[in-house]
Amino acid sequence: MRRAKISIVGAGNVGATCAHWCAAAELGDIVLLDIPQTEDMPKGKALDLMQSSPIMGFDSQITGTTSYDDTRDSDVVVVTAGIARKPGMSRDDLLSTNAKIVGSVSEQIKQSSPNAVVILVSNPLDAMVQRALQVTGFPPNRVIGQAGVLDTARYRTFLAMELGVSVEDISALLMGGHGDTMVPMPSCTCVGGIPVTQLIDPKRLEEIVDRTRKGGAEIVGLLKTGSAYYAPAAATAQMVEAIVRDKKRLIPCAAYCDKEYGVGGYYVGVPVILGSAGVEKIVELTLSEQETADFQNSVRAVKELVAAMEQLLSA
Repeated sequence: MRRAKISIVGAGNVGATCAHWCAAAELGDIVLLDIPQTEDMPKGKALDLMQSSPIMGFDSQITGTTSYDDTRDSDVVVVTAGIARKPGMSRDDLLSTNAKIVGSVSEQIKQSSPNAVVILVSNPLDAMVQRALQVTGFPPNRVIGQAGVLDTARYRTFLAMELGVSVEDISALLMGGHGDTMVPMPSCTCVGGIPVTQLIDPKRLEEIVDRTRKGGAEIVGLLKTGSAYYAPAAATAQMVEAIVRDKKRLIPCAAYCDKEYGVGGYYVGVPVILGSAGVEKIVELTLSEQETADFQNSVRAVKELVAAMEQLLSA
């Protein structure tokens, strides 16, 4: 049986750690690509990872390269390329530079892996995945943004810390844009089947939600010289697994919504069924009045971000 081919564009902390998670889980053979200016860096990281395989017991082949020829006919392409956020820098500050980088990468993917499912990790996420769709021209179900898995993981972590319980017993959902306008879904959050609203008072729950919204910035502030990568990479690997193993996972992703939720043709975080075809179904929930208002506010922020990107690119 042919192994899946997984290419990761960007061999920095997020890309290399994603390669690590994917290899350890034997999700397929992995190509780790970075720009030619980095010379042999991706080859060095790939070789280092390969040399861990006898110890950790995995047989995935890992190739480091600066050429898109080595990524040809990938089943999944993960895009982590772009400049990282620095202290005091918002995701929006990244907009112009990363839109150009993602546009260039997407053009290469279109030529080398026309049948791939593409997962965007680059920030600001909601605009970058829209840019990848524009440039590749792929069906929207095959261009997906990684955000919801990460945001929900942060939320579950903070809830587990608050309650002193296992993260495995916490089921939660966040929707909307990836950033300060993300929308918590208390009606879809429970701990061992118990609604979270019965365990945490509303004021404290809102504080936890606020910390989740600022989860990336908190880590940037602590690291000083970088941004989060362990959790973003793990979240991406979970999405890769759902696709290459056709697991039909029901997880939140940045998916292209047109009629769904009345979004009108933009990428926002929503619950989806993720399988070998990419987004196989968008799950539409009945939202409360407050959740609806918050979600619409988040969608407006995404639309403004995309409009700003398009204005910058046309200037």
